[in-house]
Amino acid sequence: MAKPPIQSPAPNPLRRTLVRVLLMTLLCSLSYILGSYKNSNSVSHTHFQVPYCLQLNLTVHKSPSPNLVFEPHHKISLSSDLETSVDPRLDLQFFEFCSKNFTNYCPCQDTVREKQFNMEKMFHRERHCPGKDEIIRCLIPRPAGYRTPFPWPKSRDLAWFRNVPFKRLTVDKKKQNWVRLEGDRLVFPGGGTSFPMGVRSYVKELVKIVPLKAGSVRTALDVGCGVASFGASLIEFNILTMSVAPKDIHEAQVQFALERGLPAMLGILSTYMLPYPSRSFDMAHCSRCLVPWTGDEGLHLIEIDRVLRPGGYWVLSGPPINWKVNYKGWQRQPQDLQQEQANLEDLARRLCWRKVAERGPIAVWRKPTNHVHCVQKTKTWKSPRICDDTDADTGWYKKMEACITPLPKVKDITEISGGDLEKWPKRLNAIPPRIRSGEIEGTTIQDFHQDNQLWNHRVSYYGSLLKFLSAGRYRNVMDMKAGLGGFAAAISKYPVWVMNVVPFDAKNNSLGVIYERGLVGTYMNWCEPFSTYPRTYDLIHANGVFSMYMDKCDIVDILFEMHRILRPEGAVIIRDHIDMIVKVKDIIDRMRWASRIIHSEQGPFHPEKILLVDNSEQVDHSNDVASKE
Repeated sequence: MAKPPIQSPAPNPLRRTLVRVLLMTLLCSLSYILGSYKNSNSVSHTHFQVPYCLQLNLTVHKSPSPNLVFEPHHKISLSSDLETSVDPRLDLQFFEFCSKNFTNYCPCQDTVREKQFNMEKMFHRERHCPGKDEIIRCLIPRPAGYRTPFPWPKSRDLAWFRNVPFKRLTVDKKKQNWVRLEGDRLVFPGGGTSFPMGVRSYVKELVKIVPLKAGSVRTALDVGCGVASFGASLIEFNILTMSVAPKDIHEAQVQFALERGLPAMLGILSTYMLPYPSRSFDMAHCSRCLVPWTGDEGLHLIEIDRVLRPGGYWVLSGPPINWKVNYKGWQRQPQDLQQEQANLEDLARRLCWRKVAERGPIAVWRKPTNHVHCVQKTKTWKSPRICDDTDADTGWYKKMEACITPLPKVKDITEISGGDLEKWPKRLNAIPPRIRSGEIEGTTIQDFHQDNQLWNHRVSYYGSLLKFLSAGRYRNVMDMKAGLGGFAAAISKYPVWVMNVVPFDAKNNSLGVIYERGLVGTYMNWCEPFSTYPRTYDLIHANGVFSMYMDKCDIVDILFEMHRILRPEGAVIIRDHIDMIVKVKDIIDRMRWASRIIHSEQGPFHPEKILLVDNSEQVDHSNDVASKE
């Protein structure tokens, strides 16, 4: 009988598993050893971060993205001018500082260059910017002994003398109490030529005539502002005042105003229209501003009419108002002043203004809310003609005309031309009439709401980047390309004011919308310098500015201008496509600004990035020409 075949024992499953584990361990160990050997031969200073694939659109506001390095991967060609000025072979060669006599240099209001121009009608004090062959390419130094300005609201009353080292006003206007020098500080007591009892007493009288407390007056224009004491006082009523004065023998009026943290810019009523749209201001004010209101066919008062909104107020004090009491102090003949006032009253009547009141040193007129009656009266009163139906909002190097800017047509005599405005603060986020009526081409009500939401989100992100924003370190803010004013509206939760700049050749002229929101701003061409003194803005915001101007002029000069107007401890936020950001950073590095590229709030995969300059922690005097001398 055959024996059954001998069967092999069944394989042990546990043993098979152990063998597999041992083989896997051996392979992993070998891979680790080989990988370690390979990495040991790489550059030891390389910094590894979590791969972007693990970040997936996560926006962490409390922990902004680290410095990003894009230079090896993102390059764009430079223009012929930039190839000369930003030569890669000149890497790390810093731009030079100007000599100390440029410390307070204002390129377009240079007192040396203005002598080349006609003095008739003060034309020499208009904007006269240097040509391409006159541009100064050096960094403006700060004055020796420069100190961090006082924080707001303390800055409204005090400033360091070394920051604005001019004594002339403290001497010439000593009796009028414009500004006093006490030790190393400038003190602003609120005096003025027409404020013998102080500006608070002056405004107290004005409140009896103009409803400053009602919220209907939000934006004001102060012509010939002095040191902006009037604008400083109106802040108590939530009124935002654009203070304007030329650079004249009373050195640094506007510089004093900006050092105090108040809205101001260099400007004059001479030949060109003011750089503001029509129907901008709720109130315009002149306190002995020395403007010849009735001269040259009433050209200057007609310009005030253009920028006043329907129903807006014009306030005048000084000659010829209250001439019976003041003619001796003004050293004027009473009959001359009497005739001057008669001419003024007649011109205001022919502009269809209604005189509200004249009390003591103050007279107030009001512009009509529409032109229904005015069109009829101009035919019988020999009034200035109504201007042709052209773009009345264009206010950039456009000469003033002796004609009345027409108001938008209305269907009913009780209707307000252009639409009624909400009272402040509802006005800030209410739909502006210019958008509601479709006046801004291609911009709908939905676009307005979406723009507000976008900038609320972005400004919240900025708050995580700039730790001093909520601490009140920044007061004067510049938005170089303001759009609909969404950035200014969103950042208004902080104690700041914003100069909203709309490029004169922007696709949409939105500056009128910005004023309808109760904000202030100006037209501008960033191929030219701004009408301000050096070191006057704490924070500069540039959204898409360099992409807009890259084919118009040399962006190096725009960055030089930003350096000129930024305070030494200020900050800059530049938003743009990453290729442009890298290009701008190459220049900024040579300007001695410490900057870093970070993701925007849209995350790592979006091509828009932020270039952040934040000098708010300290002032570096090591390379400062002024400090060395």
